[in-house]
Amino acid sequence: MPATALLDTGPAADALTAGGAAILPNPSPLTYVVAATSPQAVNNAKARLADQEVALWVHHDTTWTELTPALDLTPADLSTALNLLRSELVTLLVPVRTDPPPPAWALPALRDGYLLLFGARWQPLAPLLARFPHLYVSSANRTGQAPAPTAARAAAMFGPGIPVTDADHLRDTDTPHAATTMLRIAPDSALTHIRHGAQDRAHGTDPARYMEYLHGAGDRAQ
Repeated sequence: MPATALLDTGPAADALTAGGAAILPNPSPLTYVVAATSPQAVNNAKARLADQEVALWVHHDTTWTELTPALDLTPADLSTALNLLRSELVTLLVPVRTDPPPPAWALPALRDGYLLLFGARWQPLAPLLARFPHLYVSSANRTGQAPAPTAARAAAMFGPGIPVTDADHLRDTDTPHAATTMLRIAPDSALTHIRHGAQDRAHGTDPARYMEYLHGAGDRAQ
């Protein structure tokens, strides 16, 4: 079945509308994620402190547009950041300004002057994501456990109270899956590798090789 096929997201939409959490898929080799319209619902689902920061899911163009005035990045770096979010599918720390400050709905993603952003927008989820422009997201795992690579693993981990949108038929279940690689882009344009993940794993154990790949991709795009 093509990866453009739509999914049965009705239970997930009902949960999000009611203020609860839902487990949603991403394309391989990323794992499933837990998402909600409030950070507290994400953290409660993961059985961790309710005020822990969570990533802001900037899948919607309007969300990105509303954020950019508060991001302490040059126009060129804003373009780089969006490409990393949309094409590389990394989780990205981006610096914020104090004037203007980030919107209030972005503050749950704030960590030491940087917003934690996730930007994937997989086509099978498009109708669901369009209904919820402001979502918070984290890897689909309970504290101390590995993120769920399959719908069955997510369902077993989170139980019947949190709906799981099964997309395993659209994913390569034979591929090793992992949470996203995390990067940070600074106001001076410096790009730093923060956490190993699905994207850099294909480039070996040395994160410098993945960073070289990214710089080469940027040069080729110019």
